[in-house]
Amino acid sequence: MTTIISPSLLSCDFMNIETELKHFDSAKDIWFHLDIMDGHFVPNMTFGNPIIKMISKISNHPLDAHFMVTNPDFYIETLKDVPIHNFTFHYEATSTPLELIKEAKMHYPSVGISIKPGTPFDKLSEEVLSEIDLLLVMSVEPGFGGQSFIEGTWEKLEQIRVKKLANKFDFMVQVDGGVGSANASQLIEAGCNNLVAGSFVFKGGPDQYLNNIELLRG
Repeated sequence: MTTIISPSLLSCDFMNIETELKHFDSAKDIWFHLDIMDGHFVPNMTFGNPIIKMISKISNHPLDAHFMVTNPDFYIETLKDVPIHNFTFHYEATSTPLELIKEAKMHYPSVGISIKPGTPFDKLSEEVLSEIDLLLVMSVEPGFGGQSFIEGTWEKLEQIRVKKLANKFDFMVQVDGGVGSANASQLIEAGCNNLVAGSFVFKGGPDQYLNNIELLRG
């Protein structure tokens, strides 16, 4: 399976976001990752629905929305007419993940669930795993960019790999936090086929963006 690289727009120049996105027009197999934070589920705030809608109108790549919010059901409803490709919400934000997955699938082509570093993988039931299109493994505490990769993530990724093989699950495994050229190849070998990277992709200025993406693919 082709490795998807998902540049996190949290690291782009927001004063020139349309120009920033155009630098990726020729890139293949990328999603634009939107970190949506509400100041409650995590202690930071980013952009809301008007900005998401604006980005959807100027993006030439699929949008990958990661909702770090206490009320994902609200966003499922209010953004249902926006062309978001993947809608990911947090397992920790709901007591009814299966219901939310099924609700989101009515409106979005791909639906994912995310787990924080401190949430054991075995909290996710086989029923949930059979319904999702994507599992987002946070390798840093959600809420801020530029953090270092938490080494305990490797054990969790191995548990996921074993479970996927045993049950023939076909969800995509996405990892977010501290991803760079130093660990990208190992992450791909560990079964990750979607790498979120913000600081690494956007470092060095626009002339380096596409090269940085290829460095992540190894």
